[in-house]
Amino acid sequence: MTAVTVNTYTHSVTYVADNILKSLKDIIRLSGLDPAKFVGEWDLNMRGIHAWLNSGHLETVELEIYNPLTDALIFRWDIEIAYGWSGGDGSFWTDTEQLKYAIKKAGLAPSQARYRLLIQNKPGRPEVAGWSSGSGRSTEGMVRQSLGKTVEHSGLGARTSYLRRA
Repeated sequence: MTAVTVNTYTHSVTYVADNILKSLKDIIRLSGLDPAKFVGEWDLNMRGIHAWLNSGHLETVELEIYNPLTDALIFRWDIEIAYGWSGGDGSFWTDTEQLKYAIKKAGLAPSQARYRLLIQNKPGRPEVAGWSSGSGRSTEGMVRQSLGKTVEHSGLGARTSYLRRA
């Protein structure tokens, strides 16, 4: 019975990690930016997100969209992890329509905008090759718009929000 639970949790972690990355790719693409860099780093991003979801250390995945000339944040998309995994035959879904609506509402990023992925982890996280420490840009003067839960698999899920200029 333990093996079934472990396999089910592993499946939940894989589903949530994959759908977080797919959601971020949609945000990049629908914001008018080129997702090539993000797609090129897919394996690295999956390795980190999967490892830290699996260990329970992942708190938030952040996508910064910024102006490279001023280094100022234009938008930031946050995907917060909800650890409520229950096992069993729980539901699984990804709310892509809600995400598409929010991206449209946030608006297109300027053509010169760039993006980068940041991860917030709990202390004691395991090391993952290719990942290092860093800090995010200032969010001063920004307001948060919450979408609620956008990814779910048996209680392990993610809530999405974005920050924009007030």
